[in-house]
Order: sequence, then structure tokens, then C-alpha cells
Amino acid sequence: MDAIDSAIADLVTLASAHDASRTVERLKSLLSQKGIQLFADIDHAAGARQVGLLLRPTRVLIFGNPAAGTPLMQDEQTIGLDLPLRILVWEDADGKAWLTYRQSESLAELHPIHGRDGTLKALSAGLSALAHGAAGP
Repeated sequence: MDAIDSAIADLVTLASAHDASRTVERLKSLLSQKGIQLFADIDHAAGARQVGLLLRPTRVLIFGNPAAGTPLMQDEQTIGLDLPLRILVWEDADGKAWLTYRQSESLAELHPIHGRDGTLKALSAGLSALAHGAAGP
């Protein structure tokens, strides 16, 4: 498996029971409830409109907890390329909303992190819970 195949294999995509806008709002609400800092909400469709192009709803929420991420960066600063965590909320051509995120355990393969399996598994479980919570009924 080459690097591109490996990166794609680490992606998780979930169907949302809501439209893209509502899915983003649900995700933001969950982040707030859990005390997780929202660093950015990047609206790619709005950016496309600014340059006269069309793009279906496509937003990236970047969020995290410095108490969890900083120790990983202390071990290997290059993980800062992949932290804070992020979830992409997007709409397909049929108007169906989806959430896509990268499994946190894969970060240990991308960056030489050792002895932090528990932290990475906890990040992955938390990310999965957030995505499922935002996408669910």
C-alpha cells in the first residue's frame, strides 16, 4: 500500500441524518457541551462564492484540547500538521450530508510517536463519538 492509499484508508466517512448546515450546528453544540475548543470553521463553499465559483456545502471544523494535543507535540512536533483535529462536513450531488475525518491512530504512523497509544485511542474514540453524535438522529 503506498502513502496515498494509506491516507485514504485512514479516512472515516459517515452519512448524516441532517443537512450539512444542521450537521455543523450539531457538531458545534457537542464541542461546546464537552468543553472542546473550536479553533476554526472553514466554509469552503463561501470561499468559492467569493471568487465566482460554485461548490456544494463543504466545511471543515478544526477543534481540540491543548491538554491532550500538547503532550503529543512535545514528543513529536510534526504532529502539529495534523493537530488540532478536524471534521469535514460536506454535501454530495444528491444533497446528502456526510462527515469525514481521519482516524487518530494513523497519526502514529505519520509521525514517529511511541508510547502514546492510549492517548491516540482516546482521541480516536472521542472523534468518533463527536461525528456519530452530530450525524445521528
